Amino acid sequence: MSTYKSDFLAVLAERGFIHQVSDANELDRLLAKETVAAYIGFDCTATSLHAGSLVPIMMLYWLQKTGHRPIALMGGGTTRVGDPSGKDQTRQLLSPAQIEANKAGIQAVFSKFLQFGAGASDAIMVDNADWLLALNYVDFLREVGANVSVNEMIKRDSIAVRLERAHNLSFLEFNYMVLQAYDFVELFRRYDCRLQMGGSDQWGNIVAGIDLGRRLEGGQLFALTTPLLATASGAKMGKTAEGAVWLDGEHLSPYDYWQYWRNAEDADVGRFLRLFTTLALDEIGRIEQLEGAELNEGKKILANEATAMVHGREAALKAGETARQTFEQGTMAQGLPTIEVARSELEAGLGLLDAFVRAGLASSNGEARRHIRGGGARVNDKPISNEQAELSLRDLGDGNVIKLSIGKKRHALVKCVSR
Repeated sequence: MSTYKSDFLAVLAERGFIHQVSDANELDRLLAKETVAAYIGFDCTATSLHAGSLVPIMMLYWLQKTGHRPIALMGGGTTRVGDPSGKDQTRQLLSPAQIEANKAGIQAVFSKFLQFGAGASDAIMVDNADWLLALNYVDFLREVGANVSVNEMIKRDSIAVRLERAHNLSFLEFNYMVLQAYDFVELFRRYDCRLQMGGSDQWGNIVAGIDLGRRLEGGQLFALTTPLLATASGAKMGKTAEGAVWLDGEHLSPYDYWQYWRNAEDADVGRFLRLFTTLALDEIGRIEQLEGAELNEGKKILANEATAMVHGREAALKAGETARQTFEQGTMAQGLPTIEVARSELEAGLGLLDAFVRAGLASSNGEARRHIRGGGARVNDKPISNEQAELSLRDLGDGNVIKLSIGKKRHALVKCVSR
């Protein structure tokens, strides 16, 4: 049972979000008596967010649900530098145009979890490019640099690990911690933001912001981090052998997203229900007691609830029904991910490798080839071994479609259209 008095910290503690908190008693007191603005930063390194970002997103969700104000900070400025945290090598630098395109894709994810507006607890989205790109370098050095200790910076894990391993750390990356610390100060100035949250690998960066805020503004700021998440078998959260588990339908279909959660390891079901759904804790406790085949029903609940958070309840139920028809009835469910192929392509012969890539079942011809050689690829449920094979009109079945499969649980349809 949580000892926190504030609803927000109590919820986070009960659901397993908390790793470290700075001055927990004072933060708890503050959250219990007034509306607090808190932020998490998201650098714009990809065109969408993936399931590995769900823990911080859900923290913002619960922050708003318990009456506080979430700030989603887009890293339009810091993405130009690159966060060295948890990395042995310098991140690839992106162009301003790439960063803006990525930012647009990321912003769309948040509307599924947060309510934006001008109210006291309505979420806001800001971009640190608004202040970082306008900084005068010499003035910044005088105001901020004079208040940042290099001695302390090199003790932080994000810096120390790179130095200990003798991996290159550019001066550009070395500045990242200072810029993130300055973000915290700027958000405190503009929005009275008192709390920064993030993964445990961000602790050093956040604490640097707390110290800078105290030196520049005399403000008391707070840090809260979550455990770095992995599956029970040690796999990185949000990644599969086929790639990232994206949070938008263009990169990953609702069906494939549903399947990702349905395939969770037994030991992860209860933990994932707490972190990634809003299901009541007593119901989660009941599900955790299930064993064997009964636990599969718990995994379906996890898949339904997690998918509903991202794609909506209707899409979650449709994905579940598609899976039921495919795996329990053995039918070719029309709800499977589908690509359209012109009749002329099938008449000429569509290369099998190309078909698997276009259907999203393989990321490259090489990966598709490996699946075929390993015996895991099928066309219309029949194993295939010829890498040079082509799909043709003869492969069309009911509904004018061809079913492609990788393994037992990944399927897609190729639909023939006249154009």
